[in-house]
Amino acid sequence: MDITHPRQISVHGIALETLQIGGPAERPTLVFLHEGLGSVALWRDWPQKLCQRLGLPGLVYSRQGYGQSDARPDVRGEPRVVNGLAHGRLQPDYMHHEARVVLPELLRQLGIARPLLLGHSDGGTIALLHASQHPVVGCIVMAPHVIVEDISVKAIAEAREAYLSGPLRQRLAAFHADVDCAFWQWNDAWLNPAFRSYDIRPELTTITAPLLAIQGEGDAYGTLAQIDEIALKVPHTRLTKLTDCGHSPHRDQPEAVAQAIEQFIAAL
Repeated sequence: MDITHPRQISVHGIALETLQIGGPAERPTLVFLHEGLGSVALWRDWPQKLCQRLGLPGLVYSRQGYGQSDARPDVRGEPRVVNGLAHGRLQPDYMHHEARVVLPELLRQLGIARPLLLGHSDGGTIALLHASQHPVVGCIVMAPHVIVEDISVKAIAEAREAYLSGPLRQRLAAFHADVDCAFWQWNDAWLNPAFRSYDIRPELTTITAPLLAIQGEGDAYGTLAQIDEIALKVPHTRLTKLTDCGHSPHRDQPEAVAQAIEQFIAAL
């Protein structure tokens, strides 16, 4: 399956790193939405392998501040707008902004009218928010966040310590042009006291597209309540709960995840 070289696409004045995977034009495009510290490169070759297995074209992109996309100016400063561009710390609604402002414009520019969303962690939340207001062929979420749990805050606080005094910064630096921007925009937003009340459950009720929710039973960033709550609001949700699996199902249980996605798409 053909894969294009990464290229930059300007969305609302921000250059975003994108990677397109070739496939039949008549099939829906599988759109990969990365985690809170993810990027095009951090997906590694999983998107290409999955698209090849499913016979689908794909789109992978890095959000602002991640990978090779433009950094957010003054990422730890006071939030403000300068010459039409947002500066400073991300606010608790940053995933709403991505789902309802950035992603629709990116899909429009690329002519993707029939997206099949696949989101991991923060990307899963973004996928849910987008699907709640925009037409999609289907929505696949892995370890999404619909509420903020104590376990999530604890793990993110531990990540801060690992970044400041452990090996995390060095490991991430290989995947982000501005590693400090990538880390702090995510970490500061999640540890902001105002974020504790983040709750998208009321917005899930408008999702009519087929929905698959996957989570590991050993996820350090959230309990199974995350996807159980999705199923309560979207009764047609398919749930896949994986043993021996942490926060990254596609890395911990790649074959089980691929099979679940394959069966889900076959039923569309």
